[in-house]
Amino acid sequence: QVQLVESGGGLVQAGDSLRLSCAASGRTASSIVMGWFRQAPGKEREFLLAISWNGSRTYYAGSLKGRFTISRDNAKNTVYLQMNSLKQEDTAVYYCAADPGIPKSATMWAPDYWGQGTQVTVSS
Repeated sequence: QVQLVESGGGLVQAGDSLRLSCAASGRTASSIVMGWFRQAPGKEREFLLAISWNGSRTYYAGSLKGRFTISRDNAKNTVYLQMNSLKQEDTAVYYCAADPGIPKSATMWAPDYWGQGTQVTVSS
């Protein structure tokens, strides 16, 4: 079992940067794929990025590469989502997720473990 707790959300202005954190706990927290999804109002939850257990491989939704980056610190069992040049359309609840594996098509990832979500609101 893995528990995930997100932090770092809030209200920012368009063009700002924001970093979300997700702390994982549990027996296998340092040996699992971790990543981020988001769900905007009235829309389905969408995959954003993921990172392999040792950080050697990252997976991105094509539309985000360049603005969002993912990293992890296994010493702290924490994964980070760095978001730059934020836009109003980035407003959403951001969820941390984890699973022992990830499919070749990362957008099809259906992780077993989820955080409670953190709200990010980008104002104009």
